[in-house]
Formats: sequence, C-alpha cells, structure tokens
Amino acid sequence: MCRVVKLILSAVCVCAIAVLSRAQPSLADPGGQNPAQAFYLKLRSVGLNKSQVYKIREASLDRGKVHISLDDGTIAFTQAVDGRVTGAFYVGDGEVLLMPPNQMERASMSLFTGSAILEETFSNAYFRFNDDVYSELQPYLRTAEDRDAFVSQWDPSARNLAAEDALRLLFSFSESLPGAKTPVETPKDHMLHAYLHGNKLGGFDVRYDSLLQEVVEAGQHKEVDGEDYYDVWTSFTVPASGSSNNSSALSEGEEAPPTDVDVTSFKIQAHIKPVKELEAKATLSIVARQRSKRVLLFQLSRLVIVSQVLADGQPVEFIHNQAIEGSHLAKQGNDVIAVILPSRLEKGQKMQLTFEYSGAVLSEAANGLLYVGEHGTWYPNRGFATASFDIEFHYPPGWTLVATGHRTQMNAAGGEQISKWVTERPVPVAGFNLGKYSQTVNHAGKVAVTTYATVNVERGFPGTNIAESAIPALPDPRSLAGRDGPRSFPRIPPAPPSPAVNAQAVGAASAKAIEFYERYFGPYPYDELAITQMPGAMSQGWPGLIFLSSYSFLTPEEKSKVQSDPVRRLLSDQVIAHETAHQWWGDLVNWSGYRDQWIMEALANYSALMLVESRDPAKFRRIMQTYRDDLMAKGPKGMPLMDAGPVTLGFRLSSSQFPGTYEPICYGRGTWLLHMLRTMMRDAQSKGTSVAIPSRKMEDEPFLRALRKLRKDYEDKAVSTSELMRVFESELPPSLSYEGHKSLDWFYESWINGTAIPTFELKDLKFTDTDKGKGATQVSGTILQDQATDTLVTAVPVYASVGGRNIFLKRIFAEGQETQFRISAPAGVRKLIIDPEQTLLSRAK
Repeated sequence: MCRVVKLILSAVCVCAIAVLSRAQPSLADPGGQNPAQAFYLKLRSVGLNKSQVYKIREASLDRGKVHISLDDGTIAFTQAVDGRVTGAFYVGDGEVLLMPPNQMERASMSLFTGSAILEETFSNAYFRFNDDVYSELQPYLRTAEDRDAFVSQWDPSARNLAAEDALRLLFSFSESLPGAKTPVETPKDHMLHAYLHGNKLGGFDVRYDSLLQEVVEAGQHKEVDGEDYYDVWTSFTVPASGSSNNSSALSEGEEAPPTDVDVTSFKIQAHIKPVKELEAKATLSIVARQRSKRVLLFQLSRLVIVSQVLADGQPVEFIHNQAIEGSHLAKQGNDVIAVILPSRLEKGQKMQLTFEYSGAVLSEAANGLLYVGEHGTWYPNRGFATASFDIEFHYPPGWTLVATGHRTQMNAAGGEQISKWVTERPVPVAGFNLGKYSQTVNHAGKVAVTTYATVNVERGFPGTNIAESAIPALPDPRSLAGRDGPRSFPRIPPAPPSPAVNAQAVGAASAKAIEFYERYFGPYPYDELAITQMPGAMSQGWPGLIFLSSYSFLTPEEKSKVQSDPVRRLLSDQVIAHETAHQWWGDLVNWSGYRDQWIMEALANYSALMLVESRDPAKFRRIMQTYRDDLMAKGPKGMPLMDAGPVTLGFRLSSSQFPGTYEPICYGRGTWLLHMLRTMMRDAQSKGTSVAIPSRKMEDEPFLRALRKLRKDYEDKAVSTSELMRVFESELPPSLSYEGHKSLDWFYESWINGTAIPTFELKDLKFTDTDKGKGATQVSGTILQDQATDTLVTAVPVYASVGGRNIFLKRIFAEGQETQFRISAPAGVRKLIIDPEQTLLSRAK
C-alpha cells in the first residue's frame, strides 16, 4: 500500500504552495516589535500604487524558457514595501510563450492544454517578483490617464493575489529586515510569478525561480467533484549554458537552495491526552552546511498551533503559513512554519531550535484505537534527510504506545505512563501509534517482530453494521467490488472482525518476508520491527515501525466477505510483505526528489512479488497481468490511465485529469520496469547461446547483485533515477550493450520516461539450415513494435520452439516500428516465439 508522499521542504517550494497565512501571532517579542511578521504582512496585502500607473507597449519579460509579451495595455505597480516594488497588475493584450524542453514535458503540457507548447494570449495578469522587473520595464512606460479608476477596479484583485508569494519574498529579503546583524544585501536569487488570465485556458500560473531545482513551472488550480487539485502542466530545469538570467544554476556567489542547513538530531517530549490532544516540545540540533538565509522553513501539521520558538534558548520570530488548497503539501495535511533567525548561520555553525506547540492531531477510530491523522507532521521537520531521534512520551495508564526506535525506558509517575524511544541509527522519519493493544512476538533470525492490534476495527469498517464510508483501499486504481447490495429484509449483522485474533499470523508473514529479503538484499537494517494496527485506507512502512491497515489483519475468510474479486484479494495480500520491504527501500535507502519516489514504491512492491514468485510463479504472473490491465483501463475521462504520464512525474500523476493515478503507474508500471530489467539482465547471462537459460542461485542474478550494491552504496542516503541506472549498469552483462555502449540510457528514455505499452510481432521469417556439421539454422526476419513511439527501444527476448519446448535464443534490440534481425537457432528450427515467459510490459495478444 502507499506510503506518505515525502516532499523535501525547501524555501523555493513555498512559492508554489504557500498562500493565505493564518499569521499566527508570534510570542517571541512581548513588546509587539515583530519586524519579520510586520514585513511579511505588508508583502501579503500590498496594493496598487496610484502614482505608478502607466500605459505600456511592446514590452517583454524573459526568464529562462518563459517569454511574456505585454503588447498594449495599462500596468500599475504595487506600493513599495520598505523601498521595494514587488508586483504589478497589467490589463491589455499580452501573450505568453513557453516551450517544454523534452517529449515527456511536452506530453504533460498537451494533456492539460491540448498543445505541446504553451502559446496563449491573455487579457490581464498579476506579476510578483523579487528582482529588477520594475526598472526593466521603465523604457516602455508612458503616462496613463484615469489612474484612480484603474487602481479602484483592480486593487482588490492585486491584494488578494499578493498573499501567495509573501513568504517567498520574505525569504529573499530577510537580510534587509530591521535588527539584522549582517550587512544588508541585494537578493541574488531571481523569482517571477505570473498569474495570467488566458483567453482560452482561463486562469493559470507561470513561474521562474532560480532557487528551484526545476526553475520553470506552469500550472493551474482546478476543482473537480469538490476536490481541489493543482495541475502541474510542466516543470523543468533550464540548461546552465544559457544567458545569465536564463540559467537554472545559481551564479557564482548566489544563495543556495535550502539544503543550507542539516537537522542532525531531534529531542522531543510529547504529552498525549487522548482522545485527540498532543502537547510537545521539540528541540532540533542543526548545523549549517554553508552560509544560510535568516529564514528557515519547516513542515508541521496544520492542526497544531506553535506557541513559541527558541534559538539557543532565546525567543525568535516565526510565521505559520498555510498551504494552498489542492497543493501537494496541503494534501499531506501540512503547513509551513517560517523561523526568522537573528542572523545568518555561517558554514559549520551549530544551533538548537526549540518548538513548543499543541493541537488535536490524534483521531479516535474506535474504542481503544487511536492514530495520528497525518503521520510525519506531528513534529517540525525540513524534509527527510536522516537524523537521530530521542523521544519521550507521556500518556495515560491503560494505553500502549509504540514508536520508532528502541524503547529504553518505561515507568509510571504522576498518574501517567512515561516511555522513551531512541533510534539506533539515523532515520528519515519517526512516528508513533497509541492503542489498547494486545501483542504477539515472532522472530526472523535475531530480529523480533512484535505485532500490536486491538480487538476492534474502526468505525465504518465493512461488516460492522455501521455506515461503510471508510472501506480500506486496496492497491487498485478502481473502487472496491463486492460490497453488500440493498437488503430486502432485516438481518442480524455478523460479528465484526477482531484484528488481535490474527496478529500472530500477521507477524509471521512479516518475519518470513524479512528472512527472504535478508538473503537477497542483506541484513535487516534495524534491531527490531513493530507492526501496529492502522485505521483507514493506508499502510505505511517506516524505520522499524509498520502502520498496517486493519484490512491486513483479516483472515482469508473475512477478506473474501469484503472483497469478492480473488485477483484483487491477491493484490491486497502483498501489503505486509510490501511494507516490510520498505525497511530496505524507502527507509534505509531513500529517494532524491519527486521524480525518483517511484523507485522505492516499485522496489518494495517488486520485492514482495519476488517472494510470491518463489512460491507460486502462476500467482506472480496473474498479479503482473493485473497491473498491466489496470494501466490500460480507462480513467474518468475515457483515457487509458497509462496516458497520465511516466513514473518520473511522481505526485504530478494524480491530477484533475487523472485523479488517483499515482498508484497504478508508480506501483504497477514501476514494478513492470524492474521486472523487465531483472529478466533481461538474467537472460543476457546466457550470452546468446542456443540453450535454455541455465539454472543458478537466485542471489547470483546480476539484478540482485545490483540491489545489494544499491543498499551498500546508498545506505542512509538518497538515490536518483539516473543513479539507480548507473548501479544497474555496473552489473550489466556485455550482451546488453546497446550500440556498443554499456549503458541503460535507452531504457531510461524509452521506458522509464515513457508511457507506452506496445505489441510485438514477428514477420517475414526465413529459415536457412547450415552445414550439418555445424548443427544450426540461421533465421532472419523482422520484429514489429506497434502501439509505441518511433523512438521506443526494447530488448525483445526471442525463443525457438523445438519439440514443445521454448529455448531462449537472444535479446534483440527492437528500435521503432520495424527491426530486421538475423539469429542462429538450433538445427531444424521452424518456429520462433517472442517473450513466452511474459517478461515485457506488452499488450495481450
């Protein structure tokens, strides 16, 4: 099942997701002098300046690949905030031109706009900027009439739009705040955010931000069936070889993105007051990787209120900034806390930040079953780089608390329980669960697997005679089947299932998975594993701690009553092994950015399926076929789900056009991509000989050698998709060299960054027997590759059919629609077959 989608918090992401600050009052300065907050509030409500309204013609703004023309109209600049003009409102004729740099981004743009290139005229626009836009446009300005009327009409819109970029601008101008202990500097980063009202596309955004890794972005907020979405049309990096203000890379001397500080440890004291309240004090030890900004940004649940932030024991200002509805951050349940330091941190400088906060972050799903509504947001964090955790929990008697790490203390005092949990190694995230649990213990070698479950399932669980509004989701893009239909007469409801009854079997399944993974991936990364019952639709695998949906605690008979489709039940049965695999893939080894998250979901999923394949190959093939069929299933608007985009679009896959498409692509297609890599690397070990693939130990496969290398090289680190390809290339057999290069670039471009599910066919086969002494038949022919782009490259496995047996011959690189080949086969062969073992993601024949 899905894990929490991790977003590495950065200052630059805030410009895309922060809007309408709740402006929680900072208690850092009882005297009321809060310069950062005052400056921020001005930035978020700044209006138009009546004295700076002009006619403008034939002007343009160019940032990166973004070209905006202001052909003929009226423009009013915003009032200066502490001497800085940061915005303008334009009404008239204008045009925006944006050309995505590659096929993937052009396809994404076309999905939302109907065109691969954004070329749209607009009638009005609001610009927000932190650089020299004001002076850049001066040569094109002429005196305007009716300035008061223009401002009167458009000032309310300008003030409303000003809120979204206020925190981003505060980040740029933080050195100019009163009380700064360092010299005032002109910002060296560049940001231009254009809100455009297109004549065809309606309202949409175009951004250029030099602090973003992907400096150019265009998108649109949409609401579909009451659900908010922010559709990212395109997002990309601009080549550093461009001109000075068109470069995606920061120029020499510019400020770095907010990897400028690391959080090395968390010390948290949390008081839990069931049913919902959490009061906590979290102390973060940070160290500057390089010279930092004065503003540091953190994620924290939108359900809590921060009362105080201390820097080395001294109160500092902070701002609670609410995430924009429909954004990726908002869907996580998080907001942004901006902490304003007295001065920048110099490289190597250390500091302790202490947050005091409280809120109703827990939910009661049933009697004795609590959970944190949004795991990972209950403490302030800057992303998911690894850190050590030391957490002390205070909670009422009669409850059992389970947390990340090892419990080092357990006692009672003052009418409450106190337990302390310490991680044995740095981890990317920490969490806890609280319930009136019973527990069982299983072992996987030296690893103790403790399973915690209650006698109750959550309200709304199927079969409990309560409104069925919270049926646990299966790893399936479609809704659950097999729910009870209308009842024509009353009946006595069946007894609800009890997760505690099946806890031993759940722990045993996880222990078996650990034993399997240790054999092929290396030792289990932590000292122990706790599995706790989790209400709702999701299961999550965190370091040493698995939150497992109540559905996974059901017996096979109970599952059959909830899910009548045996194939869907088969998919749901893999959840325990999937979440256990996240201990290696996602916790020990992490991902670099949103385009790389698919790696961990696909690896966890494929690891679970390798366990299935080792026991029941036929079952494995049924699951893989289901993933393929799901990709070709039609979405709400009649388009196949695979058209939502490649795995490397990450969270962008779930949009107003394709709600909920992240899982079938990142899980389903991602799993297929790994299976294709594994099988073609395994086949290539046969070196093209005309014999069946020799039997060998599974751990000797090049694919699994590569995974062990991945674990070793990226332990406690993040890996990108391109880095993953380099790891696989290190174990790539010579016969898989494409065009003479030991490279998987062709696979990366064709399959990972692609969406195709092609068909394959042989035609024009000719068989020529050689001299009897050589005992071989030469076969020539053509491979047809259809339902794909002309650039698709596939390593197609070709077999000979001899006496009812299929004998592997060779992997042939099919390029485009037709590929001619010549191959040697056993003497007398008269029939060739493509991929009888179903190792390619292809359409059913």
